[in-house]
Amino acid sequence: MGHASDREQKHIVSSENGGTGAEAEAQGHGGPVWDVVVIGAGPAGASAAYAAAVAGRQVLLVEKAELPRYKTCGGGIIGPSRDSLPPGFELPFRDRVHAVTFSLNGRLIRTRRSKKMLFGLINRPEFDAQLVEHAQKAGAELRTGVTVSRVEQHGPAVPDRRTVAVVTSDGETILARAVVGADGSASRIGAHVGVKLDQVDLGLEAEIPVPDSVAEDWAGRVLIDWGPMPGSYGWVFPKGETLTVGVISARGEGAATKRYLEDFIARLGLAGFEPAISSGHLTRCRSDDSPLSRGRVLVCGDAAGLLEPWTREGISFALRSGRLAGEWAVRIAEAHDAVDARRQALNYAFAIKAGLGVEMGVGRRLLGVFERRPGFVHATITGLRPAWRVFADITRGSTTLAGLVRTSGVARRALETLDRRSQG
Repeated sequence: MGHASDREQKHIVSSENGGTGAEAEAQGHGGPVWDVVVIGAGPAGASAAYAAAVAGRQVLLVEKAELPRYKTCGGGIIGPSRDSLPPGFELPFRDRVHAVTFSLNGRLIRTRRSKKMLFGLINRPEFDAQLVEHAQKAGAELRTGVTVSRVEQHGPAVPDRRTVAVVTSDGETILARAVVGADGSASRIGAHVGVKLDQVDLGLEAEIPVPDSVAEDWAGRVLIDWGPMPGSYGWVFPKGETLTVGVISARGEGAATKRYLEDFIARLGLAGFEPAISSGHLTRCRSDDSPLSRGRVLVCGDAAGLLEPWTREGISFALRSGRLAGEWAVRIAEAHDAVDARRQALNYAFAIKAGLGVEMGVGRRLLGVFERRPGFVHATITGLRPAWRVFADITRGSTTLAGLVRTSGVARRALETLDRRSQG
């Protein structure tokens, strides 16, 4: 007899420990049952797959696109994102930001500088592909070109109550003990879970190749422009020979948002350069009472509506929620009944709400201030040194909005003061 392969050996061990390995046969189905299936290979999904695979589980990561693929995103990597990356991950920085220029719809321009790097800039195709590679190295299996049409937790496709059926558009059924939905802001898994939203915004973006002389002017510096519509803003992120230029505003203002981007590009003197890519994307923020799970299915990242409501920063939320989802999916996969699975899912929700949920709450309050008084916010950040230090500390990752509000009475009083003054 030949030696068993590594995968077969894992099957033997997992079968002896309850049969939750990927090679365990489902009764009446004949196919493998994965411990964890992750749907979507963006930062949230790759982080979830990595976390579950590092725990020694059999993990399948499915993605509808071929990798690498483009994603509408500014590509800013702030401290919390950096700190959530797998060990040994080398960030593919295109630029390192040491200065931020702020403007109020093109006026009152002021630049703040820092000796220490504030944050880095990446291209999402490279970044996402590298995250997936780390998940694969940890033991996760990747399948691309797979579109998931639905998940079933009851019915003929489900051989027992401890499995979830992931049904693909071509009719394949993939069985799992736990499923993580990380399939973006238009998530089908989010719809299955019943994710509820209280904020939807439209982001428009252009990737503009520029000559070296123009690129040099922007090297190490980003621009944030507080826009003409309530809650809107624009940005310029330099990435070598390309400038990522974008704007974001509340959904329903599509024509005005498009005009803002066109005016913004023209104001910057970039109208003469042809964008290599022009794209749009909806960002969605969950409501406070939105579920994060249903049965043995969890959601994270954009699929759960997890992002910072004011800046709409989503990469750090994706990485952090993805890691938590992967860790708790392992516990759900090990749960022997619905009661235990529900307990683990509630623990996941508690972990999300205690950290990212608090940050979202503070972000909502800041968005409200900004919508009412953008000029006041601009003057505060550019004119008050303590406010700039807070901005710098948050981007570097030495603190978070939630941490400041939770631990600092000064920060709480400052936020209350902002609330009052913005209403005055």
